[in-house]
Amino acid sequence: MTDVTAERLALAELTQKLGVDIDPELLSLALTHRSWAYENGQVPHNERLEFLGDSVLGLAVTMRLYTGHPELEEGALAKRRASVVSTVALAEIARGIGLGQYLLLGRGEDLTGGRDKDSILADTMEAIFGATHLSAGSDAATALVLRLVEPLLADPERYGAAMDPKTALQELAAHGGMLPPSYAVTSTGPDHDRQFTATVTVGDLVAEGAGTSKKHAEMAAALTAWRELSGRA
Repeated sequence: MTDVTAERLALAELTQKLGVDIDPELLSLALTHRSWAYENGQVPHNERLEFLGDSVLGLAVTMRLYTGHPELEEGALAKRRASVVSTVALAEIARGIGLGQYLLLGRGEDLTGGRDKDSILADTMEAIFGATHLSAGSDAATALVLRLVEPLLADPERYGAAMDPKTALQELAAHGGMLPPSYAVTSTGPDHDRQFTATVTVGDLVAEGAGTSKKHAEMAAALTAWRELSGRA
């Protein structure tokens, strides 16, 4: 299989996951990180699409919150919007569709765990929203945004957890009369491709999370634990 054929198959697979027809060239551009562009002759990368997609995302979420929650004041609406469009929330959405495997990254960025970095995943999601807007129109882009963020919109308690899962878990434990969560972290792999696994214990619950840094692993474990504890309530 040639590289071109493999790329086409990957783009088709991602398009199917997204559930919207996006021009392959635009989708490929949306997946192109600046590190890859710099290593391949200063070709275009996704930052302009990211700029556009940020506005697409913001407007879609703003309209959804405004029309769906007439009871909320401006401050509450702004807080919810900020949480849903946050880097942590977008990265969580990106991981849900396995976006990292499709990224075009420079070798250095790839070797240092770029495929699982919150900032890169979130920026790429915004670029995809921008590409969808240009390729399929504003209605299709809005529909895509809302379909992907709906789990967060439908669960207000999860907003704070998605942004700061360790604090959310600590507060939930305190509310339940439990000791503060305790974390243990292990790592595997060479220095340039270190993978971390965190185990958090809170009450009788033990949960795990993985990431490319100790911080990300602990956050992932905390979010998993928070979801399970919340489900018990």
